[in-house]
Amino acid sequence: MRMRTSRTGLTVVAVTALMLLSGCAPSGSSFAGDWGQVAQGQPSLTIEANGSFSGTDGCNPLKGTGTISGDTFTFGPFASTLKACEGVTPWLNLADTAKVDGDTLTVYRSGGTEIGKLERR
Repeated sequence: MRMRTSRTGLTVVAVTALMLLSGCAPSGSSFAGDWGQVAQGQPSLTIEANGSFSGTDGCNPLKGTGTISGDTFTFGPFASTLKACEGVTPWLNLADTAKVDGDTLTVYRSGGTEIGKLERR
């Protein structure tokens, strides 16, 4: 009888701890939404809660799927055209990871160098 009570108590403690930890864990929802300007020559990005994303670097459309882990969005492989557009710097095509701070999505290239920021729309 004592063994069964100990196991039940341990199970309750473990389930309660998991519930508390999952409530405190980042959900990734801060990444979901529309980022950047919808204007000719300006980068913009839409990130869905499931990690899929689409947008433009200001010249070339792009589409792919990324992953959300804690406070980091990691861009997976994505499809994009590579046409040249006068007066546009296609930095979003270099995206590797991103982090959210308030209403700003900061985008980093491989190696962690910041390459740009997009404001939430």
